[in-house]
Amino acid sequence: MLLLLIPIISAFIGWFTNWIAIKMLFHPKEPKRILGITFHGIFPKRQQQFAKKLGVLVASELLHFDEIVDKIKDPSNLADMAPFIEKHIDEFLNVKLKEKLPVISIFVGEGTLNKIKEGLLEEIEVLLPQIVDQFTGKLSTSIDIEKIVTDKVANFSSDKLEEILFSIMSKEFRFVEIIGGVLGFIIGLLQVVLTLVSG
Repeated sequence: MLLLLIPIISAFIGWFTNWIAIKMLFHPKEPKRILGITFHGIFPKRQQQFAKKLGVLVASELLHFDEIVDKIKDPSNLADMAPFIEKHIDEFLNVKLKEKLPVISIFVGEGTLNKIKEGLLEEIEVLLPQIVDQFTGKLSTSIDIEKIVTDKVANFSSDKLEEILFSIMSKEFRFVEIIGGVLGFIIGLLQVVLTLVSG
């Protein structure tokens, strides 16, 4: 009867040691000294290095500033601005300009205003890509994606970091725990078999 308990105890030990190992990834959040040994969760201890590595990875492999600029400068995206710009020019010519210069409505007819509008839209169509190009050029020197990501991750609270990683890897962590139990059970069975064979 006692031999039958061996696989169960081994399974529990296998599961428990893996559960402890997973917990030790995040705990203790602050260094604790016990019996002369310092215990500190791996992620809290290595958070700064983890943040730096992640910042480099995102900036070099996942999110290039040039790709963002290309999307902004894409003619189809610039064309999407046209209705917005046209609406504002209409409001300026037909409302605001007449409010500021009432004499305009006396001497300038609807046809002339439409010609002015067409000229402005043509000029803006030429000017807009140049403005975007200059703006993104200056922006590229002031935005450091690697630093942004590094600072964000480095400043996460330990609880927030644990929450994020568990939300991503909870199934994997559970699998590791189960595998520990299964392997422990198998080792326990082998011990029982070896005991019976040798006995």
